[in-house]
Amino acid sequence: MKITYNAPFVLTFTFICIAILILDRLMVSTIIVNFFTVYPDMPFQDPASWFRLVSHVVGHANAGHLVNNFVFILLLGPMLEEKYGTKRLFIFVLITALVTGLLNNFFFETGLLGASGVVFMFILLASFSNYRAGEIPLTFVLIIILFLGQEIIRAFSSDNISQFAHIIGGFCGSFFGFNTNSS
Repeated sequence: MKITYNAPFVLTFTFICIAILILDRLMVSTIIVNFFTVYPDMPFQDPASWFRLVSHVVGHANAGHLVNNFVFILLLGPMLEEKYGTKRLFIFVLITALVTGLLNNFFFETGLLGASGVVFMFILLASFSNYRAGEIPLTFVLIIILFLGQEIIRAFSSDNISQFAHIIGGFCGSFFGFNTNSS
């Protein structure tokens, strides 16, 4: 038996995030703050602001933050990459990153960092694993109630977690699940 690179996008995404966190720690924590965080009211005449709108998903605050996100990404990602393809899953992640980045920038006074929106997109998208047109999978309904319901309740607490990104990521996964040819 040999180890295979079975999910090219998911594994490459994982290794990039790990490398950025390590590089950030070696450079006195300046890379993630400068290039991989969405800030409120970013100046869009600055090209770095446009980059940050999607790059925030590869920056993480610390190893615990990264591990918490990638447990789900590595668990669900290979299955999703097999079903939807490497290119399509990459596009789903880019769209989710852009939507969460833009909405966070316009509507919140907090920064945005990490791949948790992608995690929730993966969770909701995975609930469509046996989806047939014209049906609503019960797994989808239960995931909405359990995962997104929990995030809506948590949104009223004060912490450093962007439940908004989780909710928007979930909506993106729902949209992709309902609107993608799953054959």
